[in-house]
Amino acid sequence: MHINLFDTHTAAYLLPFTHTRPAADIRCGILTMRERWEQYLQASNTGSITQDPLNKVFPATYTADNLYINGNIFANVPLGIVISNLKNDQALIQGETVIAIRTTRQLDYDTINKGSLKDFEPVLYKEAFVALKNVWDIFSLNDYALRADFEFLTHNKTSEAIPEGIRVIGDRDKLFLAEGTKIYDGVFNTSTGPIFIDEDAEVMEGVMLRGPLYLGKHGAIKMGAKIYGATTIGHGSKVGGEISNTVFFDHSNKGHDGFLGNAVIGEWCNLGADTNSSNLKNNYDEVSIWSEHENRMVKTGLQFCGLLMGDHSKCGINTMFNTGTVVGVSCNIYGGDFPDKFIPSFSWGGKNDRTSYQFDKAIDTAKRMMARRGMEPSTEEIELLKYICKNSQQYL
Repeated sequence: MHINLFDTHTAAYLLPFTHTRPAADIRCGILTMRERWEQYLQASNTGSITQDPLNKVFPATYTADNLYINGNIFANVPLGIVISNLKNDQALIQGETVIAIRTTRQLDYDTINKGSLKDFEPVLYKEAFVALKNVWDIFSLNDYALRADFEFLTHNKTSEAIPEGIRVIGDRDKLFLAEGTKIYDGVFNTSTGPIFIDEDAEVMEGVMLRGPLYLGKHGAIKMGAKIYGATTIGHGSKVGGEISNTVFFDHSNKGHDGFLGNAVIGEWCNLGADTNSSNLKNNYDEVSIWSEHENRMVKTGLQFCGLLMGDHSKCGINTMFNTGTVVGVSCNIYGGDFPDKFIPSFSWGGKNDRTSYQFDKAIDTAKRMMARRGMEPSTEEIELLKYICKNSQQYL
């Protein structure tokens, strides 16, 4: 049985992060949506069913026995059992939502989302499940995901020894240190939630951490950082300052002082020193954000919502972001005033002088940052970024 994680129309409500990845590759909690399904179903080398041109970077893969799973849905044990027991040409559904399909056929995005599923025997799933439906769900559901992932990943596993001098407030069993971690000093409060420090990650001196919290492989928390849950710091990301309920994808940096709360930061981002993002309006009103898919402001239903920044975007020192600001892919932002609440992909500049970021220069910057981690963008990734750049010109 081979697995493909499929996108649905909901992926458009997860922009700017689904510009550059399927919904299945969004990190929420310790794991990405894909990694969680792979762990629960003991699978590997899963493929993706998504739209062009994203499918050039994340292709589908097929065998004689194909299982298609909705990439927006969080894996759990009961749901995993039901999906594993599907028979050929059965579709697991709940209401209008297709949860999973098992078939020998090679399905594509249009067949799953726009075609007729009348050829498949429906299997009704009556239990509740959790799914990413809106972009703010990535940080709103992070508490749920961190706790569930911690229990699943640490079951029957033993943490490395907690170094002397580390103060743990709460249950010491809720602090898990993977192999190769470097922990120098600090306060770890697990009474508010579990804390997982992954392989070869570093926690520098004088930090104050409150769970639930995850620090990814080769990541770092800088000296004196104050981090509240529910926060995820992806693989290779380095953070400092004051952070609350934020999800960092992999290889992004916020290495200096400044506040970031109720936020999502994509891959390969860098926030300059003293960058601050508001997460609460002065009048305590509900936060609205720009929906690129709907081309209008939409209400989040939240009182707290901060910065949502797409992959490869950067901001200069002392940048200030207003409540509920959405930044696209490959932006370079600077200036002394609040930038607009929606900054389209491939923007260059500040509030009063924003222009288009020249594609070649943007790619050069991406290559230089990735080279520092021994990586480089593939030809397919560059073509995807070129497509995003072309489509963003309507806003500039």
